[in-house]
Amino acid sequence: MTDRMRTVEVTEPGPAEHLRLGSRPMPQPGAGELLIRVAASGVNRPDVLQRKGHYPPPPGASDVLGLEVAGEIVGGDLPAMAQAGLRVGERVCALVAGGGYADHCVAPVAQCLPVPAGLSDVQAASLPETFFTVWSNVFDRGRLKAGETLLVQGGSSGIGITAIQLARAWGATVLATAGSDEKCVACVRLGAAHAIDYKTQDFAAEARRLTGGRGVDVILDMVAGDYVAREVQCLAEDGRLVIIAVQGGVQAQFDAGLVLRKRLTITGSTLRVRPVAFKGAIARALREHVWPLFASGAVQPVIHATFAAADAAKAHALMESNRHIGKIVLTW
Repeated sequence: MTDRMRTVEVTEPGPAEHLRLGSRPMPQPGAGELLIRVAASGVNRPDVLQRKGHYPPPPGASDVLGLEVAGEIVGGDLPAMAQAGLRVGERVCALVAGGGYADHCVAPVAQCLPVPAGLSDVQAASLPETFFTVWSNVFDRGRLKAGETLLVQGGSSGIGITAIQLARAWGATVLATAGSDEKCVACVRLGAAHAIDYKTQDFAAEARRLTGGRGVDVILDMVAGDYVAREVQCLAEDGRLVIIAVQGGVQAQFDAGLVLRKRLTITGSTLRVRPVAFKGAIARALREHVWPLFASGAVQPVIHATFAAADAAKAHALMESNRHIGKIVLTW
């Protein structure tokens, strides 16, 4: 090992062209942490927001972009690793609060998971951010159960494809929205019972029609804004709306009377700022309940494109174009 690592740096907040390769001192793992030699780094929409200067890292986190990595453990807190069933030389994927766009990354041991058997590092790097998010919001906050119906807004996104597959594996019926025929077909292929083209159809009316007027039990929403009013309309009695992003704006007006009469729950969350203990609990739940689904084939990574780390600007441009179906990954 050298005393330096390669990174992707933001030269100044702004467009994707401001991403450049750079280097920094090698990070040192502390108590409860390990060091990963990174083979692949997942690309996520929060990375784009941070690059533009709109999403600063939480206190104490690296200002290097990147929230998920996969690679080989090369050092760290050995007792903590042993307690978690991990060891030096093992391939892991990890959720991090920053620092993922680098060829080495420090991660809390509690937020690391072994790479599922048969998966490549690229596939593994596509898992943590979306699987942690979906588990926490669809199953913990949204309380989705077998036999219920889930509506996923943006079904062809990284979050969307994960939510579709996990909900289907849990025995739920999934409806998804997407912005083209190609994306709708992909959602159905991944397990959605129906896909709604939000550009040509009223998703709320379609959701009510497809459920025989009953409505859906849970909605996973990455849009907010004026979507909220329509989501309240198409939720079933005792339905749950979970908001995880505000791409459509932070202001929403809706019929509060419907919330009362249908006993609805409107909730939301962010994950990046939550403590290690909280994220570690999600990791343990994923290892117990979700990781076996990779072996059975019930759940699988969906990679749209990979880019060399030197081409991170191209990866971000693709993310912003919204042309992708599934995940975008950088390789080192």
